[in-house]
Amino acid sequence: MTRPVMTDIKSLTREELEAQLKAWGEPAYRAGQVLDWLYARRAATWEAMTNLPKPLRAKLAEQFTLHTLELVRQQGAHDTTRKFLWRLADGSLIESVLIPANPALYGEASDRHTLCVSTQVGCAYGCKFCASGLDGWKRNLNPEEIVEQVLATERAVASERRQATGETPTPTGTRHPSRTVNNLVIMGMGEPLANYEHLLKALRLLNAPWGGGIGARKITISTSGLAPQIRRLAAEPEQFRLAVSLHGATDEVRTRIMPVNRKYPIAELAAALADYQRAKDQLITFEYILIAGVNDGLDQTRPLAALAERLHAKVNLIPYNAVEGLPWVRPTEAVCEGFLAALEQHGVTATLRREKGGDIDAACGQLRLRTEREINGAG
Repeated sequence: MTRPVMTDIKSLTREELEAQLKAWGEPAYRAGQVLDWLYARRAATWEAMTNLPKPLRAKLAEQFTLHTLELVRQQGAHDTTRKFLWRLADGSLIESVLIPANPALYGEASDRHTLCVSTQVGCAYGCKFCASGLDGWKRNLNPEEIVEQVLATERAVASERRQATGETPTPTGTRHPSRTVNNLVIMGMGEPLANYEHLLKALRLLNAPWGGGIGARKITISTSGLAPQIRRLAAEPEQFRLAVSLHGATDEVRTRIMPVNRKYPIAELAAALADYQRAKDQLITFEYILIAGVNDGLDQTRPLAALAERLHAKVNLIPYNAVEGLPWVRPTEAVCEGFLAALEQHGVTATLRREKGGDIDAACGQLRLRTEREINGAG
């Protein structure tokens, strides 16, 4: 007889956990203890939860999984952008990228540590310049797999810190003083809004004061332009920030590199963004990867500026990170600077990312793709 698929405990809301513990006849305070172990202490095993009675730990282990991500590879040093390659319970690989303190990309005075997380294994949207979808789409991530990227990253950073300083491991029962990850960007592998339900549940867990404790305005959701889901997100109560992977300000250019534009062309996308802005009264960010000979001509600055002005959006320019096997090329620094200057002359608020991570397969999906091909080649 096949055993039913077990729920991972990190996919539960506080209310769901409280209901289960109440059904077992446990006192109400047990929920707070369990959540403290999961989110404040980042416990990786049931055995670590030493202030819970052994019979309760046994019940929890029988009822729920407590999966953690396995670190397969890491690129970058502790004081630079770092990319983590994780293995999920089913063997699939995903990436997260930790970006150190930096002038803010999304409207805050400054960032401390920003984590870019994935929402899918692979991607079905086929942006022509992106490594994430080169091997196709496999599945959506579950809520706990999105949440666990934050916790696993923080465990890895804490372990590195202990090794560097010679500290002993954090004593059982001692809370970690603060989050390593202060800001989230949902811009890793996959199209976040194509995994809408799981994404929103994960972000609510990470936003909750009893969970990740990361403020909604410190969480930015990036989309390639799924207009219906943008409107749906506008109706949600949380003040999550929105970024749009635009990469082209005309349908001609955008359709060439982003197939999603055929279904949701710029006029429809702009209408959805206008609805979002009316509902949220927030600054929207346009992500614009500069690709040599494709979208980096100064003739593109005028339609981009017009769109940004219409939607009161800022533009984040990102020089392209080359992907092995793809023909696209990064523009020269002079071209990037000229594009920025032209946008500013049009009155647009714009930044040019002096790219961190160019030496660590920084474009989404590169490290995963290379590792999978090495594994398959070795097999």
